[in-house]
Amino acid sequence: MFLSVFDMFKVGVGPSSSHTMGPMVAGGRFLDHLRAQPFKVAGLRASLHGSLAFTGVGHATDRATILGLAGVLPDSYDHAKAEAILADIARTGTVSPKGLGRLAFVPKDDLIFDYETALPGHANGMQLMATDAQGDVVAREVYYSIGGGFVVTEAEQAREAALDARDAKAHPYPFETAVQMLDMAKASGNTIAQMKRENELVHLDPDALAAGLDRIWGVMNDCIDRGMANDGILPGGLLVRRRAKAIHDSLMAEQGLNLSAPHTINDWMSVYAMAVNEENAAGGQVVTSPTNGAAGVLPAVVRYWLHHVPGAAPSRIHDFLLTASAIGGIIKHNASISGAEAGCQAEVGSASAMAAAGLCAVMGGTPMQIENAAEIALEHHLGLTCDPVRGLVQVPCIERNGLGAIKAVSAASLALRGDGTHLVPLDACIKTMFETGQDMSVKYKETSLGGLAVNVPNC
Repeated sequence: MFLSVFDMFKVGVGPSSSHTMGPMVAGGRFLDHLRAQPFKVAGLRASLHGSLAFTGVGHATDRATILGLAGVLPDSYDHAKAEAILADIARTGTVSPKGLGRLAFVPKDDLIFDYETALPGHANGMQLMATDAQGDVVAREVYYSIGGGFVVTEAEQAREAALDARDAKAHPYPFETAVQMLDMAKASGNTIAQMKRENELVHLDPDALAAGLDRIWGVMNDCIDRGMANDGILPGGLLVRRRAKAIHDSLMAEQGLNLSAPHTINDWMSVYAMAVNEENAAGGQVVTSPTNGAAGVLPAVVRYWLHHVPGAAPSRIHDFLLTASAIGGIIKHNASISGAEAGCQAEVGSASAMAAAGLCAVMGGTPMQIENAAEIALEHHLGLTCDPVRGLVQVPCIERNGLGAIKAVSAASLALRGDGTHLVPLDACIKTMFETGQDMSVKYKETSLGGLAVNVPNC
């Protein structure tokens, strides 16, 4: 299935792409479904299953589901308006989505956290229901939030193979694996970014593509700046203090004083990433890269390249993003970018591979070197669990993005020192990541039932 750069990089709201953005998107899709029906709807209900139930409160899944059913969407989210909508729902026991009138919805009764019933299609499952005036269910849809803000219904899962075959014929470079990507690059003489751009231009004109990429980087860059300017305590009850501002202030004070050790460059990469993920944890605007939980890795590497690498040219940011999205699309197509499905190796590991590929590309890497960079970064995240303390995207998530950025830069640098030949192909590493995720205990896949989530005091 064709995955656009704007599928991999989506403007949204924190703290989680799968647990916040996904349920909000599902709510909007369900409303669209209801608007097309001939019958009258009087009320709405929802049930959350699997990881959406276990860590839903910490990830604001309840809030996101309610807002989604009220017609709020991630890419146009406004915090003040959302707060006013939630207050109205609490007061009236109704939601008022456009075109459907006032519908009964009392969150404490109509939003159920079902910890017992797992839905078969994915660990992040939810059911949305519409009722008539008698309270009987007249419409029901099952949605799966499969990571990175992607949402599919049960029917769409069944049709996916047919859609893949159709999409492959529609694009000039329909690579689904890294081997196919390298073969097409060799045969065409094009870079990975050039091939990805040609695929995008099937759907968008050049100006729209450029404007969209500019917006993606603009939101990422603004998020870094906000994160380095804001301080205070993050919401959720863990009393985690924002650190990015203090670290950035300290780094700025050291400039020009010959006080910094060479390894201080790692602190710069970390602070850029932490700034993003502190904004994400606070419910701010971020870009899935490829998920919210891993949203800091790629922007941190772009910012590192722009501000710390001699010769970096802002005009190459599009190539960085297109190359990274090509790698992310291969990972998502053949494995997973969902922590609930495969642990944090699928989130920060994938983000690090994407960032390594993008950096390698803008520093002059060949397609083989780019593939090598992505493989190195992903390989050294294999087995990484997802065990957020109290279900919040804070500990260990915020620091982990910093380390993911550092690994990405190291991977790109190592790849550029070679000629692209290496032992473990990226495709094999992706397959290994997915198999590892399948074997991983559910305790370590975004349920907060194991790991740091149970061994660190969280109250």
